[in-house]
Amino acid sequence: MLFEELKIQPQDEIYCLGDYIDRGTDSKGVVDIILSLRKQGFKIFTLRGNHEQMMMESARSQEDFYLWFRNGGGATLQSFEIDLYTDMPPLYKSFFEETKYYIEIPEYIFAHAGLNFYSENIFEDKEAMLWERDFKCPEFLPGNRTLIHGHTPKPLKYILKQQSNCINIDGGCVYKERKNFGNLVSFDLIEKKFHVVKCMD
Repeated sequence: MLFEELKIQPQDEIYCLGDYIDRGTDSKGVVDIILSLRKQGFKIFTLRGNHEQMMMESARSQEDFYLWFRNGGGATLQSFEIDLYTDMPPLYKSFFEETKYYIEIPEYIFAHAGLNFYSENIFEDKEAMLWERDFKCPEFLPGNRTLIHGHTPKPLKYILKQQSNCINIDGGCVYKERKNFGNLVSFDLIEKKFHVVKCMD
């Protein structure tokens, strides 16, 4: 597990970029690990991914439900042993509803997918934070910070060579059959280096 590989300590700050569900057979187990670590005093901040958004929107209509179901929702429902998102136990509903679209700290901005750099206020476009792909990163971000994001799977060779102020850490963990994919990647904000663990599912 990546957390074990990193040897995280209670004083560390961990920023998770989203898509805790739909990407394997044990979505509930993923959330349980985060909740357990928080209970032990670990500082884990959770962002919202497009899959969490699809799940929460699945209660709006049958069309929204089938959109989520076709994108991994079926496995997530099975993992939680429920039939609908509305059946989710309150503890887990709260977990998902409290996820953030973005988080800012002095040197970094975190978002699941990216930011809309054409917007006058990049923090208003929540759709971009969940779904943006292949955006061009400007030379400078607000506060001269670096954006850490995921959502668009990239080969490991690409990830490890990144030197811009927009860093994608989506190693396509779910695509383990593809060459240079199937990796779970983290970025150490202090040492400014990548950590990689192969998919174990």
